[in-house]
Amino acid sequence: MIDFAPDERLYPFRSRWFDSSAGRLHYLDEGAGPALLLCHGSPTWSFLFRHLVTGLRDRFRCIAVDLLGFGLSQRPADFGYTVAEHTEVLGEVIDGLGLDGFIVLGHDWGGATGLGAATTRADRVAGVVLANTAFWPVEQWPNQAFSVIMSSPPMRRRILDDNFLIERFLLGRAGPPLSQAEADHYRAVQSTREARRALAVMPREIRAARPLLEKLTRNVPEHLGHVPALAVWGMRDPVFRPQVCLPRIRAAFTDAEVVEVAQAGHFVPEDAPTQVVEAIVERFG
Repeated sequence: MIDFAPDERLYPFRSRWFDSSAGRLHYLDEGAGPALLLCHGSPTWSFLFRHLVTGLRDRFRCIAVDLLGFGLSQRPADFGYTVAEHTEVLGEVIDGLGLDGFIVLGHDWGGATGLGAATTRADRVAGVVLANTAFWPVEQWPNQAFSVIMSSPPMRRRILDDNFLIERFLLGRAGPPLSQAEADHYRAVQSTREARRALAVMPREIRAARPLLEKLTRNVPEHLGHVPALAVWGMRDPVFRPQVCLPRIRAAFTDAEVVEVAQAGHFVPEDAPTQVVEAIVERFG
């Protein structure tokens, strides 16, 4: 496990643990009401949702899971850290916690993992929230180029040795405005080469997870297209561009609302947590 204790002033939550078939996961379970499952992507962890949890736990039961290889969760040596494997483990968490009538929120890869687990449990899903994510193959050349370059041996070494995705992508100039203490919470959970193995896998998954994403392209509208959906989008996101993603979301759900956050980038839960909270309360509260 990761030897790091979050600062209670920044992360004022009780840590909980779930023993999956692949390893032990850390998660939060705060508040009461309809269950809201918060699914992070890469290179973040449940810390990304801290403002959402504090803002919503008076109305919702907020459950935020750290995927294996991320946050405070285990880094099992025999786990592949692929999107398909994360999806299976997240499904175990949903079943193990007995979630029913839950809302699934996905950011970044959390959209694919969250919806992947939800489509096979569609009768238990009450709503969908999507925040700068995708559940289809991402074909745009910058995303494909990023996948190829970051999967190359030299860049894999930089991810593993230099924590490149944290330092340059999350904490770089295009990332959200964070205090030093907040930035250190992202660094601390990926502080060693061994702890970063999951980070090194995820860029390749942009291409390698294509079969899963093609399946989601069909399954999300078929199994979840009827449930209330909300997209809260950072409009300055260069990763999941709104002009590409928002029309696809509107087409996939018969009852979709879109909230455009003009000044936010990719990490909209960090850039604009108040707007995200307000949008969720208005839609599902």
